[in-house]
Amino acid sequence: MNKAKLIEKIADLVRDKAIEGISDIRDESSREGIRVVIDVKRGESGTVLLNKLYKQTQMQVSFGIIFLSIYNGQPKVMDLKEQLLCFIEHRREIVIRRITFELKKARERAHILEGLKIAVENIDEIVELIKRAEGPAQAKDQLMHRFELSAIQAQGVLDMRLQRLTGLERDKIIADYEAIMKEIARLEGILSSEAEIKRLIREECVEIRDNYGDARRTEIVAQADEIQMEDMIKNEEVIVTITQKGYLKRMAIDTYRSQKRGGKGVKGADLEEDFYTSIFTADTHDSLMIFTDKGTVFSIKVYQIPEGLRTSKGRNVVNIINVPADEKVKEIITLPKESDGAFLVFATKQGIVKKSELSEYKNMRQNGLKAIKVVEGDELLAVRITDGKRDILLASSGGKSIRFNEEDCRAQGRVSQGVKGMNLEEGETVIGMETIDEKSEILTVTARGYGKRSSAEEYRQQSRGGKGILAMKLTEKTGEIMGILPVTDKDDLMIITDKGQVIRTKISGISLLGRNTQGVRLINVKPDEKVVAVEKIIDPDDPSDMTGEDGETPVQ
Repeated sequence: MNKAKLIEKIADLVRDKAIEGISDIRDESSREGIRVVIDVKRGESGTVLLNKLYKQTQMQVSFGIIFLSIYNGQPKVMDLKEQLLCFIEHRREIVIRRITFELKKARERAHILEGLKIAVENIDEIVELIKRAEGPAQAKDQLMHRFELSAIQAQGVLDMRLQRLTGLERDKIIADYEAIMKEIARLEGILSSEAEIKRLIREECVEIRDNYGDARRTEIVAQADEIQMEDMIKNEEVIVTITQKGYLKRMAIDTYRSQKRGGKGVKGADLEEDFYTSIFTADTHDSLMIFTDKGTVFSIKVYQIPEGLRTSKGRNVVNIINVPADEKVKEIITLPKESDGAFLVFATKQGIVKKSELSEYKNMRQNGLKAIKVVEGDELLAVRITDGKRDILLASSGGKSIRFNEEDCRAQGRVSQGVKGMNLEEGETVIGMETIDEKSEILTVTARGYGKRSSAEEYRQQSRGGKGILAMKLTEKTGEIMGILPVTDKDDLMIITDKGQVIRTKISGISLLGRNTQGVRLINVKPDEKVVAVEKIIDPDDPSDMTGEDGETPVQ
């Protein structure tokens, strides 16, 4: 494609909105060379636009080739590896044929030298025998009969020149015989050893390369530099949400403005009888692990999740991954970019915990993998990625919590069930699991919108499998504990109710209180409304909206 057609093609793509983000195209070619300038709009990624141009124009063109070869008398399409293997097999056949031929000639030569060696060792008798013979034929027959020579050996003795009867020539015949026997042994050794044949093939290939090789004329580039789907997607931070009925979407990070605690929030999606169950932040190029309540795990990229507005419902997860009909998505986590030595820690509603190496889940199938064995009547509650040295905090709906070191929970295989993490009272369930350390602050939120921060030091370390200690003083006003989170003053908190109400507030505006307190109101909920999901947003850089009612005093 020439320059004019290329510019025309780019202009058509911009006009048809097949490519967006280009503000101007200019031809600045001169005598010094061809130059086409493309101006990019503010906020757009030049790399992404360039990759789109590579994909949709002939700025960069690749051609496919096939290796159609004749193999064993039949045409066959081969890949590069098959071509090399066939060439090596051809070289092996050539080497074996050559060595076999050389061995045959060496044995023939050794046979004649063996006869000459016998002759020089019995030279006087042989000379007398030849002198008495009436002709060459009789001399040949007598040599074969007297010294047990073959016809070829006898003829070689008769053809021998008189100069070979000198002392030096006799020594040379014996030396030649010994040398040829060593050569025969060498050739036989090569034919009997596959390693020697391969060594010879390699030496000959290296010799050809050194004698006849020249600089490569084509460039080989790593596959990582080729245009991948990710190259077409801008890498940016987004908010990902999922509803109780499995509707999934991603939104821009600034979709929800920050408010003070105690406000009524802004209207999210019109979910009718559905409600949000999870919300988190991730980059579009991140990989996600999606876990179901029955312990199945799937893997997708964030950019594969449809983008939506704050008021849109999203797309059902069953249209994105192959979730079984009797399972529902329970947990979504972002995979770390460096996962060496990392673990996955699981917790179920019945207080079972399990730790497995993250590498156990690297070969993900399209239909998912079994991540944990979940027994009848139980379901997977939470999954966290750890370094193997963290403390695990479990909290129950009855207001109790237990903290133990994850080294108290040995690593198990992918399809194992796990061990007892918390001993629950009748009717209680585990409502949350987090990994913490001494510097952590624990945010506890109830179903009626109350919450508080507590220092991790308030939760003493215990042995796995106990009943735990009081995590929050619960009343009819506060309702049951809905969730726990490790937080810092720099975080923002996102709270979602079953009616679709969403509020984003600063963690620093929530009081730091002891374990045995009820906390403060975080969100006003209606009598028939309750909080169903909370999630933190780290280091928000949006300007705060200072509207909303200021907080209440803590309720002791």
